[in-house]
Amino acid sequence: MSTGTGADSAPAPDPDEPLPPPASRTSARTSMFASLKVRNYRLFFVGQVVSNIGTWMQRIAQDWLVLSLTGSSAAVGITTALQFLPMLLFGLYGGVLVDRMRKRPALLVTQSAMGVTALALAVLTLTGQVQVWHVYVAAFAMGLATVVDNPARQSFVAELVGRDQLQNAVSLNSANFQSARLVGPAVAGLMITGVGTGWAFLANGLSFVAPLTCLLLMRARELHAVERAPRGKGQLREGLRYVAGRPELTWTIVLVGFIGTFGFNFPVFLSAFADDVFRAGAGSYSLFNTLMAVGSLAGALLAARRGTARLRVLIAAAVAFGSLEVAASLAPSLWLFALLMVPLGIFSMTVNVTANTSIQMSTDPAMRGRVMALYMMVFLGGSPVGAPIVGYVTDAYGARVGLAAGGAVAAGAAAVIGLILARVGNLRLSVGWHRGHPQVRFVPRERREELAAAL
Repeated sequence: MSTGTGADSAPAPDPDEPLPPPASRTSARTSMFASLKVRNYRLFFVGQVVSNIGTWMQRIAQDWLVLSLTGSSAAVGITTALQFLPMLLFGLYGGVLVDRMRKRPALLVTQSAMGVTALALAVLTLTGQVQVWHVYVAAFAMGLATVVDNPARQSFVAELVGRDQLQNAVSLNSANFQSARLVGPAVAGLMITGVGTGWAFLANGLSFVAPLTCLLLMRARELHAVERAPRGKGQLREGLRYVAGRPELTWTIVLVGFIGTFGFNFPVFLSAFADDVFRAGAGSYSLFNTLMAVGSLAGALLAARRGTARLRVLIAAAVAFGSLEVAASLAPSLWLFALLMVPLGIFSMTVNVTANTSIQMSTDPAMRGRVMALYMMVFLGGSPVGAPIVGYVTDAYGARVGLAAGGAVAAGAAAVIGLILARVGNLRLSVGWHRGHPQVRFVPRERREELAAAL
């Protein structure tokens, strides 16, 4: 895996260096919660627990408020689009800014801006003055803050824990987010029905006190120093050239784009199966989402248990994810379909965490903001772009065909990209036996020829 320079970058493997023994390969496995031993990361994690729950509460309350004000699902879609639009338009420029900035002060600004936006929407709603355009403006403002906040948070993790525990920390962040996905909507539902949407916005605004306090309590001397990019012209083009010159980054981002665009459109797929295929109503749609969230949480924790982020794990997980979507499209009963949501959640999270970690570990720290901005722009932008395509296929040919097509594209893209990476890395497919079991893996061409000659 070729990488950039810098203390936190992964060194490129030496082709003349002997392969590590099996024991050293398995010793990379680490404690599931190892990175929580780092004080600064522990503070970051606690702050994000509170903030993520508040964010999920706001998402639910925001959609419900727009629907109650307009009675239009299209208006809800516009709100979601406005929240993602800034990332699609300005995401790469946000990455350039993040590479020039110190991450902690940048996060203090972005988190404060999002908290103030939520509080302003809470005041408008609680006083009965809110109009739909207020929600649109708030959603767009949240999206603008995310342009800097997202790559800053992603790249700040490496400064908190260093390279050795990066995968564990990224995995725990995903587990954190998925836990909030289970808790936040439930709390929002109770709050909306009990006291109204304005209180949910207020709760989210106040929830930003937690990450702001935790950022202020961190010890700057314990952060892992990284090189910051100096101000200069052409830094956006420089970032794109950097990614283009590294196949492990280019093809990982391309794979995430395919899966995010065609495989991750679960609101389209699951609502269609609940309504059109099984005719079971909103309750089954909620069940599907809950089981997938449970699987995603399990997948994030399993990823935290692994000590390394290998591209072969990413490719295998992506193939398994696409294959499971095809299998789910053929499920004859509601309960079998629902049970398949758990492994789907596991493998979708494995893809997410492994791609995120491998990109961060393969990137020069001075480039990390720009690379992560491109990654998040492709990842977050894929679903809004693919949703109309997937929705058209689902409407025209049925939910089963739509889900099967999305899964086939994801699995096919993973297989093709796996072969491309193997060719770039000068690898060959090796089929053999290990401890009485068949083993299929990629090995270096030179090493395989050496072994054949030795035999």
